[in-house]
Amino acid sequence: MVVTDGLNHLKQEAFMEGHDQELVQRLLAEDADFKKTYKSHKDCENKLEKLEKIPRLTPEDKTEKNRLKKLKLTLKDEMEGILKKIKAPKK
Repeated sequence: MVVTDGLNHLKQEAFMEGHDQELVQRLLAEDADFKKTYKSHKDCENKLEKLEKIPRLTPEDKTEKNRLKKLKLTLKDEMEGILKKIKAPKK
């Protein structure tokens, strides 16, 4: 099962560049933690896109933008860690 639609498909492709796309698709379909992390990452990305469209951000918006950027990076690191752990040779 592929978890995509229009714009989200393009965003998903951006994450999967440099990754085994088949593995990412399998994790999205089979791994609840990976799927949850991926969805949270996309939610942050969507919120950031909305903030980017605002010509002048309030101090609160700027703080929220910075918080979302850090959270998005943390979530990306979590997904990268899951992928790395799965790809690692078994001992």
